[in-house]
Amino acid sequence: MKRLNLLEETRYEKLPVTVFKNKDIASRKVAERIAAIIRKKQESGEMAILGLATGATPVGVYDELVRMHREEGLSFQNVITFNLDEYYPMRPTSRQSYVYYMNDQLFNHIDIKPENVNIPDGTLEKDEIHDYCLRYEQKITDAGGLDLQILGIGRTGHIGFNEPGSAPNSGTRLVTLDDLTRRDASRDFGGKENVPTKAITMGIGTIFKAREIILMAWSGKKAPIINKAVEGSMSSDVPATFLQNSDNVEFVLDEDAAAELTRFDTPWLVKDCVWDAAMIKKAVIWLSKTLDKPILKLTDEDYNNHGMAQLVVDQGPAYDINIHIFNKIQHTITGWPGGKPKADDSQRPERAEPAKKRVIIFSPHPDDDVISMGGTFIRLVDQGHDVHVAYQTSGNTAIWDHDVLRYMEFAIDFNSSIGENTSHLESLYEEMRKFLDKKEPNDIDMKEILDVKGFIRKSEAIAGARYCGLSDDQIHFMKLPFYERGKVEKNPDTEEDIRLTMDLLQKYKPHQVYAAGDFADPHGTHIKCFKIVNEALLRLRETEEWTKDCWLWLYRGAWHEFETHEIEMAVPLSPQEVMRKRQAIFQHQSQKDTPVFPGEDQREFWVRAEERNRETAVSYHNLGFADYEAMEAFVRWKFD
Repeated sequence: MKRLNLLEETRYEKLPVTVFKNKDIASRKVAERIAAIIRKKQESGEMAILGLATGATPVGVYDELVRMHREEGLSFQNVITFNLDEYYPMRPTSRQSYVYYMNDQLFNHIDIKPENVNIPDGTLEKDEIHDYCLRYEQKITDAGGLDLQILGIGRTGHIGFNEPGSAPNSGTRLVTLDDLTRRDASRDFGGKENVPTKAITMGIGTIFKAREIILMAWSGKKAPIINKAVEGSMSSDVPATFLQNSDNVEFVLDEDAAAELTRFDTPWLVKDCVWDAAMIKKAVIWLSKTLDKPILKLTDEDYNNHGMAQLVVDQGPAYDINIHIFNKIQHTITGWPGGKPKADDSQRPERAEPAKKRVIIFSPHPDDDVISMGGTFIRLVDQGHDVHVAYQTSGNTAIWDHDVLRYMEFAIDFNSSIGENTSHLESLYEEMRKFLDKKEPNDIDMKEILDVKGFIRKSEAIAGARYCGLSDDQIHFMKLPFYERGKVEKNPDTEEDIRLTMDLLQKYKPHQVYAAGDFADPHGTHIKCFKIVNEALLRLRETEEWTKDCWLWLYRGAWHEFETHEIEMAVPLSPQEVMRKRQAIFQHQSQKDTPVFPGEDQREFWVRAEERNRETAVSYHNLGFADYEAMEAFVRWKFD
């Protein structure tokens, strides 16, 4: 019976999938499987032949293997490795090379023999590559073939660097990288223009020869492509779908990466559900959108024809369910994000009292506040709340180098115009120009350049916050140490960041805290900043009574938006308020037109914000609610 239930749940899935709670657990499990292969081969006196991948996905696996080597005596003396790919052209000493990556993440920390390490050579002449690739294939064959190949997956569906259009029988070769792949790599190279356009990669046919294949994926960013790879039809448009032909493959995912698989996203289509409040709300909204019908027009037949018959039997008729969910969604809409004074707040997302609340808006970068919740920010100030904004990092990596020179030139001219000696500034300016002329992609800037970049972003943040109505004593620049140290340290400690955050919270004892809840930013800064705020509040809750009245609201918008069924507070914006929000965003002039790190979304930040806010309003309207110009959405973080 259990087996039948499993088949029912996974009938949309065309290959084996194992889902773990988080990437840490999943990474340990994969590392344990690799270690088991190595030890088994050691017992029989054989070599273990491993195909290895790079990128963010396997980092946890390599960390665990290093730990096993140091603490459990796992030896790699009998291991031969073949890496999937390498950028072309690429020097092995470059920080962006996969030679550097593999040494830094794994090889420098274990006892593998250097002669047993194989990584495609990014320094070859073009006319040497074809023969080199044939030799690479032959070397794998001569070693006995791959015992295990680990893979990540790109958002184009590429495995290795087998981009859309790759043939299922392709071998090791030189390929042209997809534009999306290059955009995703832009942070590592200091901009997409510095990312190589080509790479040497094992082919899909080469990967298929491995006796075991494990594809790993973490985070919600990978959920859409995982859905296509696992449940979609085989197509060269999504090369990972060819893995459906293998009898030796397994996808290992965390819960976020698996979120769009049918058994998790719309489980009522494949099995009987536990119809709790959250599931009912999600399912009814899904049904309304699927049929393009307002919630109050859904019928029993609609429910029965779309996997929701049991819900109608248990809690129907449809009319009663519709009314209940419609009311729940309606209660999320409020023009009073700080609570409406002297109002019945039993059906409102925020408390009525105190009428004037102390509010801290935490902004990971100096513009996340106005991009993500600028309308609500302004509304809170207009409605008389004591609003503070805390910019957690300087954001000084996201300034173009030429802007530094432009501001230095301004400083020199200004000081000269008022009779100040400019010799020191001119000398520093020349030093900066020389450094920038020789700067390699992703090199760490000299301190003075980082300072100027930080000053630019600070001045813009002040202008934006002032535009929203704050005085200077309500604007705080935390300059959290992890961000500055992260430029030179792999995993900087955050204890000091937590302490600084606790100090700020204790000083103002807020009733409301707003923090960034969109963790898809290409820098990884948002999730780090959220964890710091969350940990600070958790520690304070152990001793500080005021924290019991402090609510934490999460906002999104800079990188993506909450799903409609997740939203717990929706703040409508009028056309005039949309324009005020736009002007607040415009204060961040260095981020207009073409920011340094745009991520996968090529729209300007103000355009993204307006269109996402409009999409949220349209989504509500299509469910049967008023047609607002725009809406900003929030989810309340639950500590208990």
